Amino acid sequence: MFEKILIANRGEIAIRIIRACRELNIRTVAIYSKADANSMHVQVADEAICIGEGPSNDSYLRIDRIISAAEIADVDAIHPGYGFLSENAHFADVCESCNIRFIGPRSAAMNALHDKAVSRNLAKKAGVPTPPGSEGLVENEQDAKEVTKKIGYPVMIKAIAGGGGRGMRVAHNDVSLVKGYHTARSEAEKAFGNSGVYIEKFIENPHHIEFQILGDTRGNIIHLGERDCSIQRRHQKLIEETPSPLLETRFKGLRKTMGKAALRIAEMCNYSNAGTVEFIADEQGNFYFLEVNKRIQVEHPITEEVTGVDLVKQQILIAAGEKLSISQSDVVFKGHAIECRINAEDPFDDFRPSPGRIEMYYAPGGGGIRIDSHAYAGYTIPPYYDSLIGKLIAFGKNRADAMDKMNRALSEYMITGVKTTIPFQLAILQDPDFRRGSYTTTFVERLLSGARRELIQEKA
Repeated sequence: MFEKILIANRGEIAIRIIRACRELNIRTVAIYSKADANSMHVQVADEAICIGEGPSNDSYLRIDRIISAAEIADVDAIHPGYGFLSENAHFADVCESCNIRFIGPRSAAMNALHDKAVSRNLAKKAGVPTPPGSEGLVENEQDAKEVTKKIGYPVMIKAIAGGGGRGMRVAHNDVSLVKGYHTARSEAEKAFGNSGVYIEKFIENPHHIEFQILGDTRGNIIHLGERDCSIQRRHQKLIEETPSPLLETRFKGLRKTMGKAALRIAEMCNYSNAGTVEFIADEQGNFYFLEVNKRIQVEHPITEEVTGVDLVKQQILIAAGEKLSISQSDVVFKGHAIECRINAEDPFDDFRPSPGRIEMYYAPGGGGIRIDSHAYAGYTIPPYYDSLIGKLIAFGKNRADAMDKMNRALSEYMITGVKTTIPFQLAILQDPDFRRGSYTTTFVERLLSGARRELIQEKA
């Protein structure tokens, strides 16, 4: 087992990893930017090393500085968390070349899934349905029009690299196709340093469903069920839950089929460690492969709550060479879990980020409530990073129980000094359609339109 792990991340996920390490009796090293000098992960780690200025290009994305910190601290392994360098195959290779274990999938698996267009082809070879679209990169406007002519509008223009909803545009005609093509390329270049895009058929009113996978280095791989991530804005998730209401109430047989599809894709590239296979499903029960996230997910706690499996500990054990201690038949699902991502954003101003100083911070508690957060009263949210303040997780004996617990917890959660998504998430939890489990990825857009928006804003 490792003696010391460096965490190449910040915020709540850094603290989550530190907690897992503490329970495994592993010492931890935090890295931080000057903007994060007072961040909680710096305080709770055993050691902390500053690696640069606030912007991530000068700190959390600097491989050379991270490796230098790892060598100075004499660590055995690096955990990248999510975002930043977590899916960077070159970073994984550099770690291994320096005799530092990378806690994530092998670089070969990352390269096999290194962009979404390549992943689509792999899914096809595995016999998993994919939306109709381009065979690879779309190099110019004319090619974009030719592809769209074959598959028909509407289409989605998507960056081959990165995630978080950036580099994605929907087009319904030739004019919006050309505009969206150039906008997506420009946005992708700025966000990921890669302007490549591809085109696929846009599935209207889809459900976004992902499967958690976990594999060791000896060829054993399992899935731990699905998460429904359809409550999102600008292709970024706001609320996740497991099990999915769609698979629980309308298409019960689909869970088994999608789970097997996720495992086939993982087996095709000899995947190890934690990962997530993402799908979209339509109202008729058809499903299509989207991509593989080659890291731990923000929303992993809800899977932990319903399975009792500590995914971060499993990541560490797998990276240390241990065999998976559970088989597919050992995975038992119990109850229902919901997660709200509490962001420093104004939901009534196009979810504009709201960095600044938190004046008061009071976190809810009680039975069935878990909070993963790095925030505290007096903490200043920097403007350089994701706006996530924390994750509020509710676990109940069934969906109604979990919703009631989440509704109560959101009502107790007090954060002043910055705007947050809490009032909007409360409105979602009280919405009749959400409570029935009747929602798709267009839910937030509909909730923020017309009279419903005014009513929600008035209550907030």
